[in-house]
Amino acid sequence: MVAAAAVAVTCTAFAFAPSTAATATAGDAVQPAHAAPGWPGEPGKPDRPGKPGHGATVPVRLVAVNDFHGNLEPPSGSSGTIVDESGQTVEAGGAAYMAAHLKRLATDGTIVVGAGDLIGATPLVSAAYHDEPTVELLGKLGMRFSSVGNHEFDEGYRELLRVMKGGCHPEDGCSPAGRWRGAAFDYLGANVRFKKAPNVPAVAPYAIKRINGVRVGFIGLVTKTTPSIVTTEGIKDLTFVDEVEAANRASRELRRLGVKAQVVLVHEGDQINIGQSPDACPVIPGPGMRIAEGITSDVDLIIMGHSHQAYICKTTDPAGQARYVTQGSSFGRVLTRIDFEIDRRTKDVVRSSVTADNHVVTRDVAPDPEIVEFVQTWKERVAEVENRQVGAITADITRSPAPSGETALGNLIADAQLEATREGGGAQIALMNPGGVRADLTYAPDGVVTYGEAFTVQPFNNLMQVVTLTGAQLDALLEQQYEVNRVLQPSASLTYTVSASAPVGSKVSNIAINGTPVTEDQQIRVAANNFLVGGGDGFTVFTQGTDLWSGPLDLDAFVNYLQAHSPVSPPELNRITVVP
Repeated sequence: MVAAAAVAVTCTAFAFAPSTAATATAGDAVQPAHAAPGWPGEPGKPDRPGKPGHGATVPVRLVAVNDFHGNLEPPSGSSGTIVDESGQTVEAGGAAYMAAHLKRLATDGTIVVGAGDLIGATPLVSAAYHDEPTVELLGKLGMRFSSVGNHEFDEGYRELLRVMKGGCHPEDGCSPAGRWRGAAFDYLGANVRFKKAPNVPAVAPYAIKRINGVRVGFIGLVTKTTPSIVTTEGIKDLTFVDEVEAANRASRELRRLGVKAQVVLVHEGDQINIGQSPDACPVIPGPGMRIAEGITSDVDLIIMGHSHQAYICKTTDPAGQARYVTQGSSFGRVLTRIDFEIDRRTKDVVRSSVTADNHVVTRDVAPDPEIVEFVQTWKERVAEVENRQVGAITADITRSPAPSGETALGNLIADAQLEATREGGGAQIALMNPGGVRADLTYAPDGVVTYGEAFTVQPFNNLMQVVTLTGAQLDALLEQQYEVNRVLQPSASLTYTVSASAPVGSKVSNIAINGTPVTEDQQIRVAANNFLVGGGDGFTVFTQGTDLWSGPLDLDAFVNYLQAHSPVSPPELNRITVVP
């Protein structure tokens, strides 16, 4: 029998205590959030009003960050620039600069919140120690609550619980900083449930915080597509229900507790027209707006993530009221500042008072010295591993796609994966998902590729696997690329033709392995990472594979290939032929 969830009403978090029948214990309850000294909401001090006086309303300021992905150091390349409000492309991001800007934005009573993917797919300085440095940093910056993102589940639900609650990693032990004490903020996920007990939350659905004497409820959500974009094994006991349904249920519970001021933090969003001001709103309606327009009108504000875009929008809630919807880009390049007033009598947000601004984290300010020292400490801890040379390249090897969808770096990784799985797994071809290639390999200054650079390209530590597909199934898999709009990167052993004008389902022909045409009944050993083999990115045909074999980590396959073949040149982009 599953224990009933209990609600903590006193400005902390929803507490939950599922039994072991639901794959967790009462000890898995989220701990109360607190902030580090020197930041808004310092523990041990009461929340103070931002000069509210004795008027009819109380001011509240939120500062939000989403999709930080552990970018403690200033991100480089296109990941480290953004178009500002004046239309200029400026360098942005970096934890020390983010801290400096946050201190300028914060007032008494400011609440720092997140919209997911704060960890996962992170640079080595954070990932080497299972993102403990990033979570510690966010605590230092005063974060109180964040929705979970899909990348919070990269290492599985159990690891997420460890990150939240503390304790050393079960395999790698403690980091150089000692025993991990857990996150200083609460992760929220109203639509993350246990399969065996679907009414029991696996992550706290909401939290309540008293701000300047008035309670505000924060509801967390993550994209319901999470099972298709993370490794299946780590979330096998979880289900991710519809975001709107879960938000509305949490909102009703908050209303029953008398909490009328409500904010949703949701890790889902939409695309935009590129090159716009971060405060503009030409979003291309998608899953984000579906959620924003469907959530109950009792919710006053929706803060988004996931699509790595910057926008400040207004939409209409189901009651016809205007409601702000925001997202703040990614990698710490933007902080979203939101101000509003809460009516002392009704305890609800005055919608007409809400204002929002996407504040670009420029690097033209003095970086925060405490955070500079913090980041440097972790850089030194990981430097020996990070700076080790693993190979060399003759020129830039990038993710820039050809008309076929192939990229030089994607092809290189597929070649490395085939080589790593040919012996033992019997692989004949390899396929790599383009979303798993996270950075370019650049030649400057000397063509040397370090372990840190290789890690940045392949940060997920997925397992290489091999399955058997028939020729007909391989054809169906390649056709599926044009249903999900993702072109898998092929090893050199695989070639085929794509008709640009043919309908989806009939676009692929002339499939060959090492020049020999593939037949429908042919048994083919196909290598891919365990994310794809589990049906990730919508490639469900992979789940029809048989005779599963597991091999090395994808990063190890990549590093070993670089070591064996250096200097490596960019592969030709001739594996997929496009015809009219």
